[in-house]
Amino acid sequence: MVNHLTIAAPAKINLFLHITGRRANGYHELETLFQFIDLCDQLFAESTSDGHVTVLTPLDEVPVEDNLIYRAAQLLLPYRKDTTQGVRLTLQKKIPMGGGLGGGSSDAASTLIALNHLWSLGLSRAQLAGIGLQLGADVPVFVHGEATLARGVGEQFTTAKPDEAWYLLVDPKVHVSTAEVFNHPELFRASAPLELPLKDWQSYRNDCQPLVSSLYPQVAKAIDWLVEYAPTRMTGTGACVFGCFSSQAAAQEALAELPQEFSGFVTRGLNTSPAWQCL
Repeated sequence: MVNHLTIAAPAKINLFLHITGRRANGYHELETLFQFIDLCDQLFAESTSDGHVTVLTPLDEVPVEDNLIYRAAQLLLPYRKDTTQGVRLTLQKKIPMGGGLGGGSSDAASTLIALNHLWSLGLSRAQLAGIGLQLGADVPVFVHGEATLARGVGEQFTTAKPDEAWYLLVDPKVHVSTAEVFNHPELFRASAPLELPLKDWQSYRNDCQPLVSSLYPQVAKAIDWLVEYAPTRMTGTGACVFGCFSSQAAAQEALAELPQEFSGFVTRGLNTSPAWQCL
């Protein structure tokens, strides 16, 4: 019986993000193309027999009850066949927080995947995705584990296969509030629904990018610098932006010119999540 495992929690980029409306409950109707990248947090899960969920690596300024890996584990407690089953969770963070890379959602999804395996719960990916939706709109995509055109509030999937390109990811070193962006009165929310099959992702846009660029000048500055080297887009609600390159070497050459006020790294697009490959 497996009593511990290490599982990857990959970052994601939104190759495009359209907002097609807003529901009465405040949730936004989205159409977005998710692709994973090979930048990953690492989650270490060790089973215990005390029935409790213990997080050994608390996040600064985040109460443990608000920590997404803790909340994800709590949601699976009712599915245990043996209530003495517990877990100790350790998280090694590599994904910048507040950058639009989905680190928290990915960590939560990998927690669900890990505990489903560690506790032998036997839940399907669809069941885990449904549970994950309670934690955030991006969590089901990470559970699903394939590059995806997501619709609705992020729960309607169409598997996609964009090129697994090389990207230079630039972090402007500002923290963008997703809630602020989605609640802002000037956010554009009227994109027309897309027709399938999709064109190349560069034919589309990120509806959040103009607003975030106006609210956070550092994001606009990062875009203005990177677009001189490659087709450039902000991911999610920001702050990180990415440029798409034809090769790793080309991306590395651009990285060498990165202004010191930003941080950046070269990464590869992945159409299959490494989380499931860890089991």
